[in-house]
Amino acid sequence: MDANVTDPSSSRIVRFYFDYISSNAYLAWLVLPEMAAEYGYRVEPIPAVFAGFLNAHGQLGPAEVPVKSYWMWKNNMRKAALLGRPLNPPAFHPFNPVLALRVSSLPMADDERARLIDGLFDAVWVDGLHVADPAVVEQVANRAGLDGARLVAQAQEPEAKARLRAQGDAAIAAGAFGVPTMIVGDELFWGYDDLPYLKLLLAGEDPLDPTRVPTTAPTASATRKRARPD
Repeated sequence: MDANVTDPSSSRIVRFYFDYISSNAYLAWLVLPEMAAEYGYRVEPIPAVFAGFLNAHGQLGPAEVPVKSYWMWKNNMRKAALLGRPLNPPAFHPFNPVLALRVSSLPMADDERARLIDGLFDAVWVDGLHVADPAVVEQVANRAGLDGARLVAQAQEPEAKARLRAQGDAAIAAGAFGVPTMIVGDELFWGYDDLPYLKLLLAGEDPLDPTRVPTTAPTASATRKRARPD
């Protein structure tokens, strides 16, 4: 089965919406497949453009808020240290991830897609390579045992462009507002820091009482206070 086609009849799939621009998505990818397999689940990696989520919900990305960007970088360095895995600055940030995402969305076997995702995440967050460059993407795909030139060429086709757009639209329709987003059934988890709660759900130990969950969030005020003390 194509890893980008969700089987609605299966309840043991973790849909993983990601963008290579996100260091939290990189960290989540390091642990999620093994964690899901421990409880008999399969991860379905689905590339989606983070900027599309920001535009859909009127948000700023962390890189657009300098103090948040710096905090997040230190926070993620702590996470990587605990995992014992490298986390290095990318060649450029933010960068255009669309080519890498399109290539990762092309039809291929699950194991091939996993190797490609491994390679592209490492290229960005370990090796400091610029995956907006077709030559870099081709090289990474070749190292994953794939035909990099063919994949890069296919990623320019209208079908590949439409596939990535459709994946983003589907994610937004499912309630996603950022990356990484993990969805199991109707339950959505956002960010690396939500993985412990996802693990509880996979283990059948979700502490959330569904009878106490409102159908909508609390109503926001129509105005935002912008006053500051004299």
